[in-house]
Amino acid sequence: MIRFAPFVLALAALSAHAADYVQAPGSTLTFATKYQGEVFVGRFPAFTTRLSFDPKALAGSRLDVAIPLAGAATGDGERDSSLRGADFFDVAKFPQARFTSTKFRALGGNRYAADGQLTLRGATRPVTLTFTWTPGAKPVLAGQATVKRLDFGVGGGDWADTGLIPNEVAVSTKVIFAPAK
Repeated sequence: MIRFAPFVLALAALSAHAADYVQAPGSTLTFATKYQGEVFVGRFPAFTTRLSFDPKALAGSRLDVAIPLAGAATGDGERDSSLRGADFFDVAKFPQARFTSTKFRALGGNRYAADGQLTLRGATRPVTLTFTWTPGAKPVLAGQATVKRLDFGVGGGDWADTGLIPNEVAVSTKVIFAPAK
């Protein structure tokens, strides 16, 4: 029986390892805020997500999201051009935002929180993504976060007036995953 102990321990260690996933087609990343009281929604169509996740072993979980900012689209050409400019995302200097997390918490049921760091316009600040996890052959992470744009210098200067644009921007995502190869 003692000869089997290392084998059993190895199996236990394997079962505690998070599964690795890559983003599959059909995933979305959107943001919503207001301009002069009117709500508008934008999207980042070219983001990429990598996830290591096991609801029973959260300590080994990791999330990495890369967001090319030049693709930000709201359906309004003038607004999209402004978003890419120096007053907002400044994509010439900061072409990408990145969210990373290695700290996950269970919130009950299939709800979790990923406490991470968002890097945007050269500033890195804590952001929490709360999400539901739907397991399966193509698992789905559906989450929300609130980003305080002024903490990152987005819309500073004349655009810092929170009466024109609120400081809080709602971010939503639905990521469909496939096993990493």
